[in-house]
Amino acid sequence: MTIKTGDSLPDATLIRFGAEGPEAVAISDLTKGRKVVIFAVPGAFTPTCHMAHVPSFIRTKAEFDAKGVDEIICVSVNDPFVMKAWGEATGATEAGITMLADAESAFTTAIGMNFDAPPAGLMARSKRYAMLVEDGKITQLNAEENPGQCEISAGEGLLAAI
Repeated sequence: MTIKTGDSLPDATLIRFGAEGPEAVAISDLTKGRKVVIFAVPGAFTPTCHMAHVPSFIRTKAEFDAKGVDEIICVSVNDPFVMKAWGEATGATEAGITMLADAESAFTTAIGMNFDAPPAGLMARSKRYAMLVEDGKITQLNAEENPGQCEISAGEGLLAAI
């Protein structure tokens, strides 16, 4: 079942690249008592994700900060080493965006946002979306119909909806 506005996020663990290397982080720890933006992409370094989606949140980070957002998190079904490199390559890490790996697609599958695109070599990937989460509950969810589009899930699209 696909998540929707009003739902609480499931208990799930993602992986970030910390000072000592890969480390597990619970979504509940990141969202409890906080206002957080989570956006997901089909794959690090893929064209739309790299040239449109991540840059849209870098451009709009100050506007989210002004709306009281505590953290912006990018999730992708990749390993933490790729997410670290991608955060550095795009400037997302320097901008203060948290890059999290959903290496096994467990979180993505639990929220019903998984898809396969064999012709593109993408298996068990995440649909493109952006959501505002307040204290673990989704208050706004903008999901793209097509993973190649980045409009309502872009930083500007989510800002317009909140």
